[in-house]
Amino acid sequence: MVMRTVSSSKLSLWQVVIIGIAYMTPMTVFDTFGIVSGITEGRVPLAYLIALIAILLTALSYGRMVRAFPEAGSAYTYTRKTCGNSAGFMVGWSSLLDYMLLPMINSLLAGIYLRSLFPACPPWIWIVGFTALVTFINCRNIKLLANLNFLFVGAPVVLMGVFIFLVIQGVSHQSGSDAVWTLKPLMNGDSSVIPLISGAAVLCFSFLGFDAVTTLSNDSHEPRKTIPRAVFLTALLGGVIFFTAAWFIQLYFPTNAQFKNPSEAMPEIVLYVGGAFFQSIFLVAILINTLASALASHASAARLLHIMGRDGIFPGSFFSYLHPRFGSPVYCVLFVGGLSMSAVFFGLDTAVSLISFGALVAFTAVNFSVIALYAIREKKLTTGKDKLFNLVLPLMGMGTIGFMWINLDKDSMILGLIWAILGIGWLTWSRLTKREVVFSS
Repeated sequence: MVMRTVSSSKLSLWQVVIIGIAYMTPMTVFDTFGIVSGITEGRVPLAYLIALIAILLTALSYGRMVRAFPEAGSAYTYTRKTCGNSAGFMVGWSSLLDYMLLPMINSLLAGIYLRSLFPACPPWIWIVGFTALVTFINCRNIKLLANLNFLFVGAPVVLMGVFIFLVIQGVSHQSGSDAVWTLKPLMNGDSSVIPLISGAAVLCFSFLGFDAVTTLSNDSHEPRKTIPRAVFLTALLGGVIFFTAAWFIQLYFPTNAQFKNPSEAMPEIVLYVGGAFFQSIFLVAILINTLASALASHASAARLLHIMGRDGIFPGSFFSYLHPRFGSPVYCVLFVGGLSMSAVFFGLDTAVSLISFGALVAFTAVNFSVIALYAIREKKLTTGKDKLFNLVLPLMGMGTIGFMWINLDKDSMILGLIWAILGIGWLTWSRLTKREVVFSS
């Protein structure tokens, strides 16, 4: 018997959007600015604009698939429904890299931030304590998570607004008010296209997580209507936040000349703009933002595991269990929490290198699923509108993802392929041992 996900409290559109934005971690614009400014020769806002267009194409494909299959499961479910169980399993297996490792990365980041605030305390204590807090909250009702994320996303965004105000004030003081209202941040530096595309490819990974809201279909009110809108709004609003922040950072820092280490420019950015006190406050805000991302990513990972457990891919008695009171997959939440605590033994670079592979697999699969369902299976290519939405836009989405594949780090590709081979091994073992895999309809 297949157990269905039931939640006593359904999420509204904006609660789902807030969870998605929290997952994306808007403050990452400060972490990546120095790197991308160097790549694009001072045109980070324009690179964000290009990246946003690419992501919105894939967001449209997610919306199409959610309307067809409103149950939770994201790329895993869509691929399984359109391309078969084995293909669905491999996409789900690859997506686990994204879903499972982001909570670990957030725990690592929390340890780094807290260690800088309290250097005398061992970092493992912060990692364990942070992970325990996130796990406890996620064991509760999903609506508690959504309400907390309103606070955890709101506070950093407000602080980002203060940062923008300080930039405007500083630029006006140095160069006059006319220097603020200019298109220079958009057209700064060289006019060549290749650096822009390379920078946009890097920035696309800032959007990782916009698709995670599809795992909340079973927890949402009217998922056929809510989730497609939430996916698109999450990507769009996240992109607007990234673009706006990048615009004003670029306005204040036209080049990387002021940065001692462009790859770690965030502390210098806030120090130059607001001083040491503002830098300390900003660090606390980033920690809050990390908590928001950890809560959202932890919830999404647990729900993907629950769905795969419900389908018999993983042991159902453990992974398909729902708490009778909270309606949350408690065992899955605890499992993700245990994995996150293993961050004590890992470095940040190892975990980060694996995430990109899983995300790109999911993005590619969802775009192809639209073509497989509407263009190939249902042959809906009669009108111009059908051809646009069922073939042209998904192909454009796959094309933009192709640029990201080309720019994927070599280590990410190698580690991702190793993970995929392990998935093939698990699937083969399941079939050889004739383990029952009952895919839900």
